[in-house]
Amino acid sequence: MYSFITRLLIFQVITLLLTSASGRLVRLIPPTNAPILYFFNHRLPSSSIQASAEFLTLLDLTSPLYHPIPAPQALLIRSILSHLHLEILKRIRPPSSTFNFQSASIGNLFLTGARLLTGSFESAIYLLAIIGKVDESRTAVLPAIVSNFTHHISAGLTDGTIITGQNAISHPSAPTVLSESENVPIHSSSHAQDPATLHPSGESKPPLQNHHHIDTVYPIEDATLPGSLPTLRTSQLHFSKSADQPLPAPISRIWYINPYGQEMHPSPNPKAVTAIQASDAIIYSIGSLYTSLAPSLILTGVGTAIASGPRFKILVMNGSLDRETGGFKGVDFVRAVVGFCEGSSSSFTTSSSIIPKHIPALHTCSSVVDDDDMKAQTISESNDMKSKVKNYITHLIYIDHPTAPYVNREQLLAWGIEGVRLYGRKGEDGKMRYDEKALGQALGAILGRRDGRERSRRNTLEVG
Repeated sequence: MYSFITRLLIFQVITLLLTSASGRLVRLIPPTNAPILYFFNHRLPSSSIQASAEFLTLLDLTSPLYHPIPAPQALLIRSILSHLHLEILKRIRPPSSTFNFQSASIGNLFLTGARLLTGSFESAIYLLAIIGKVDESRTAVLPAIVSNFTHHISAGLTDGTIITGQNAISHPSAPTVLSESENVPIHSSSHAQDPATLHPSGESKPPLQNHHHIDTVYPIEDATLPGSLPTLRTSQLHFSKSADQPLPAPISRIWYINPYGQEMHPSPNPKAVTAIQASDAIIYSIGSLYTSLAPSLILTGVGTAIASGPRFKILVMNGSLDRETGGFKGVDFVRAVVGFCEGSSSSFTTSSSIIPKHIPALHTCSSVVDDDDMKAQTISESNDMKSKVKNYITHLIYIDHPTAPYVNREQLLAWGIEGVRLYGRKGEDGKMRYDEKALGQALGAILGRRDGRERSRRNTLEVG
């Protein structure tokens, strides 16, 4: 299932997250429940053989991970994983269809097994929360989409290229862009080219995914629906978040597709929409703009719920740019979020984002800004954007650093957005990170809940 949980944080009422469901849920497990926290955070080895062997120790209770866990909880976890194992055995058809435990998260395996057992992803979330002793009086976790089927996304680029699949968009395996000489044709029963790499002109384009491991013939039926896109039949285990290979063009639109590549419009979880409307504040959290935030915001009715519900709508900027947002400034992030929300107001929208304008050197991180262009852009856009922006964003928090996305506070103010500047710290990878305490203080100040006895450091927080 793609849209496990949305990456929106909604104060008091709900926590919605996106990407790895277990990773976000596990972070809510209190440190006092350390054995369960460590268990669900654990990943199996990167070697396929070793991973399979370790998974079997989870089934026969010989894994040392169980030692500090009380027997009732350990037996319940083992039962869920055993059910998952049975479902895997029923579906695999070697050699064309196998299951690889390589680098699998135990939390994700548990959630999948619980969903298969109960037939409900919400029930699976509830079960993990109960075992993890998550404080449900303060936090509720709701999936953005309630479905037992897998959901995928596609991205349309400004040059007409279409990329299929979250990993292929955000952090694909290398190489992801094949030269003409490396292009391996994909054949289906209709002998049509994979639409994931088809240009609107009808001309073939080099695929943006590595298709070398796709069989041209599937002699044995597996768990994948017949006729599914070849790009959706490949393993999603192998990808790289460290590679900064740029996209060939900026992303102009994100949409959901069914297994055959056709655009679809899944309905959001009604409970999630109701929770958004009843919340005090919504926080667009740190993460991938197009593959984490967009899939939740483009769901029909989500933008309307945000516009009519929370008083505070806070966008927390990333500390660095990535493959999806190379060359973006703060105003580009704002335009994109507004575009996602505006597009979700219609069930059959033709646009799910506002294409960023005046991007400097494409897919490069730059803080050099043409003041004349920015002023002209502000004058031409301020009135139109201000009427839209106020519905979806009231505050923007960002890190002030040359390697972080540039933020023009004057333009934000012209749009009615209050900018909050923080000074972060460098991580081990050299990218900027927020100071957790300072970020918490900034959010508290916006929401009017700052502890009066605790003063913000002058060099950490600035609101304006």
